[in-house]
Amino acid sequence: MTNSAELDKYHAEREALIAEDRALRRDHTRHAPSDAEARADQVIRNIRAEEAATIWKAEYPDILHPFPGMEFLNGRSIIMKTKLFKILHKMPKGALLHSHLDATVNAAHLLKFALEHPALHVKVPTTLTTASLKSILPVFQALPKEEYSSLTSLSDSPDQWVPLTSARNNFPQEFGGPEGFDNWVISSMTINPNEAYGTHNTITKIWEKFTSTFVVSTGLIRFAPIFRPYIKEFFLTSVDDGISYVEPRVNFLYKGMYGADGKHTVTHRDVLKMFDEVCNEVKEQMKAEGREHAFIGARIIYSTIRFMTPEELVWYTEDCIALKKEFPHLIAGFDLVGDENELKPLMYYLDVLLKFKERQKEEGVDIPFIFHAGETLGDGTEADKNLYDAILLGTKRIGHGFSLVKHPKLMEICREREIAIEVCPISNEILRLTSSMPMHPLPIVLNHGVPVALCSDDPSVFGNMGLTFDFFQVFVSSEVTGLIQLGELARDSLKYSTLDEETKKLAIEEWEKRWAGFVEEVAGLGA
Repeated sequence: MTNSAELDKYHAEREALIAEDRALRRDHTRHAPSDAEARADQVIRNIRAEEAATIWKAEYPDILHPFPGMEFLNGRSIIMKTKLFKILHKMPKGALLHSHLDATVNAAHLLKFALEHPALHVKVPTTLTTASLKSILPVFQALPKEEYSSLTSLSDSPDQWVPLTSARNNFPQEFGGPEGFDNWVISSMTINPNEAYGTHNTITKIWEKFTSTFVVSTGLIRFAPIFRPYIKEFFLTSVDDGISYVEPRVNFLYKGMYGADGKHTVTHRDVLKMFDEVCNEVKEQMKAEGREHAFIGARIIYSTIRFMTPEELVWYTEDCIALKKEFPHLIAGFDLVGDENELKPLMYYLDVLLKFKERQKEEGVDIPFIFHAGETLGDGTEADKNLYDAILLGTKRIGHGFSLVKHPKLMEICREREIAIEVCPISNEILRLTSSMPMHPLPIVLNHGVPVALCSDDPSVFGNMGLTFDFFQVFVSSEVTGLIQLGELARDSLKYSTLDEETKKLAIEEWEKRWAGFVEEVAGLGA
């Protein structure tokens, strides 16, 4: 038998090693938790353990292998039954730093907005049949009044514009009638479990489906009368989920959008004016409701897509500079988006990006790079090497950074330079970078002391509206992560935003007040 002194020594060394191993995590480098935080942390850990042993161990007829952190689209219905989800919904989450504006509003809401406008028309490339319905995508566009169509049915009019409301009202009964039309359109703008885990279960296939959702939604969103309520819906639903500030990527690939007259005359300048007006409108609404600081505001990361030529990119960099000069409070940064595995790497645009930095100095503006990089399973591929170039080009944050954990030196640089990683857990899983949250590399990033902001990426496509679902998936997938870590992730989202220092200080102070109230409420659940 081992004597008690030796056992005590072993246990002491074990505890010291665990403490040393976890010392870099954000929840260990901060001040000691308050009494309320400590109690709330224990309450929420107890709930997690209880639900892991009950809700996640129950039998579900349509779910073969339920477990905490399972594939999101299959587990979503279970998540929403949990007490933990309801608690996390109330949590103040700080900022949403990585989302694509064209995928931030529930698809059913977007369709509802669209049906209010007679200018909107729809067409399909070929005749619809029950066999082809799921594979044919609708195309939407606003038309000038003089070009309104008198056609009434899509089934009789392939490749011809049909008024949207007529197409819906006369959708054939064999396709489900008006309700079938809604389901068809909504399914074309979202990813369902069968697609994510069955028919499109490779990175290439799921990206094809993912990209197609934007092809459909663009014709609705890029219509000024919809754009305004669309932005407002995004802001208000964010506030409802405890998000007080957003920095969406806005895709400026299209050099304009359609106006109420159905003509393609709305410029990028007009887009920013609308964005700014709606932002101020929501601020005023919050003030009138007595929750002035529930919405700090919004800024835009100017984005375009990685398939253009360097020569074409020059136009967009100059456009971004012009917009920054006119709307300095709105333009937060610049990014290139799209499938890194298939499209052009940052190196392809190096000359233009370096010139862009010089042009900013010449014009007296500062537009930080906030690059997507490392959204890949690759190791040494062009997509993976985007991490090197993003860092060398001075990126303020890194979007996704999924392959970062393969590069110890880059993690060290991110930690030392405080380059925050915009981690999008549910997006990474649905787009096939990981099969479930327990296999996600996020804990490695956290354990190396790299700052992280949890993000939703494309919530309307994935069904993870707000940030509660992403916080939930992260929390239930780690026995180490507790409420304190979730709080640090939320706080860091504000810390690593592009807000000016004065506004950032205010935002963090207001978040801390809401956080204190939240932990008191959670702590009270254990009384």
